[in-house]
Amino acid sequence: MEEKKPSILVKWLIVLGSGVLIFVLPRPDSVTYEAWTLLAIFAATIIGSIVQPLTGSAMVLLGVVAVALFKALPIEKALSGYADKFVWLVLAAFFISRAMIKTGLGHRIALIFVRLMGRKTLGLGYSLVFTDFILASFIPSTGARSGGIILPIARSVTETYDSHPDDGTEGRLGTFLMSMLYQCEVILCATFLTGQASNVIIAGFAAKQANIDLNYSIWFISAIVPSLVSLTVIPLMIYRFFPPEIKETPNAVKFADDELKKLGPLTKHEKILLVVFVFVVILWITAKLHGIDATVIALFGISILLVSGVLAWRDLIDETHAWEVFIWYGGLVMMATALGESNLPQLFAENIAGVTNGWSWMGALTVLALVYFYSHYGFASITAHVTAMFIPFLAVTVGIGAPAGLTVLLLTYFSNLSAGLTHYGTTPAPVYFGTGYVKQKTWWTIGLIASILNIIIWSTVGVIWWKVLGWW
Repeated sequence: MEEKKPSILVKWLIVLGSGVLIFVLPRPDSVTYEAWTLLAIFAATIIGSIVQPLTGSAMVLLGVVAVALFKALPIEKALSGYADKFVWLVLAAFFISRAMIKTGLGHRIALIFVRLMGRKTLGLGYSLVFTDFILASFIPSTGARSGGIILPIARSVTETYDSHPDDGTEGRLGTFLMSMLYQCEVILCATFLTGQASNVIIAGFAAKQANIDLNYSIWFISAIVPSLVSLTVIPLMIYRFFPPEIKETPNAVKFADDELKKLGPLTKHEKILLVVFVFVVILWITAKLHGIDATVIALFGISILLVSGVLAWRDLIDETHAWEVFIWYGGLVMMATALGESNLPQLFAENIAGVTNGWSWMGALTVLALVYFYSHYGFASITAHVTAMFIPFLAVTVGIGAPAGLTVLLLTYFSNLSAGLTHYGTTPAPVYFGTGYVKQKTWWTIGLIASILNIIIWSTVGVIWWKVLGWW
């Protein structure tokens, strides 16, 4: 039976009702009309991004208009998010991902790894994960990485072994491979500032709310140790408890070798892109030495690709997903920042702090971090989760005495890792789930087990590593 979805009217009632409900609630005298209006519009925007009577970008644009229309903020402030440097960094990085797919360099990198490591099923999975690791170092589009590069190769190899969805053969290879790739995807989202697009919003919040600079190199250095542990443990867990029927995949190596022969040697545009990629990443890592802003570096890289002809101006215009992200990131950054500058997060923190009154900061941080992590069951977007909850939870935990550095890192990485819980947790989830190789029960079971392991790893190995780095 086809699943019955809510009508557009019901969706709009949910959106408008969420905003009206907050606006009509009794509010403390210390909260201004403008701040309360902004909160109501923000809540309706977040709910709208989840139920989607219109696309997420359209909902955010409506929210920006409403903020100015109801005089919660002046129009200059309402549009200020689109001048945010982090928003432009994401836009530039999406353009680089366009070049990676257009030139075929990403496809070539994936095939090289498959040829080197793909003789066994676990090695095949890791070959694609390593490809994703390299791409995540400068491509924030999880959809482009997964849907444009990783998944097509994974499906081709899977079908080579006659493993198909919904005919009883999915367990031969497909279930394991799709589960492993997605669970490793969310770990890679946490590993790099460019791991997924919402990370730059988190970095902005950390800078503005806690005066902590999560630049490219600091983010990566802080994440790499627990990330490598998770990337080792999670695939082994899936392989142990949800094993593929096929343990060896020599045909994958032959498939990759044949495809590479068809591609031939590196093209001129691939060579240029490879040089630009290395150049941009090195400059990002060494930002403390030369002082050039990460956004400037990314835009300079795009300029080289335009001048060299690797990208045409039409390629940038046609990258519609990048512009969609630009619209909704700019609007959400503006609203979340404005709310953070009001006294609402402080009031929220004071109320929550009453619940944890008398607790040690470590006990309170543990409980609040777990609540933050598992609340992602209610979100279909990392961005929605972060913009709705990151600032209040940061204010609460720091307010009860938890070290700001430790709190920021824990919430930062939990924001990404929690997306592994469901088949709708972030953009690649429905991409992998939509292949049909993994049933929902299996997906959620793996997600829950992986979440427990990731929490343990990042709360022990990660916390110890951050202590060594001097974060707390």
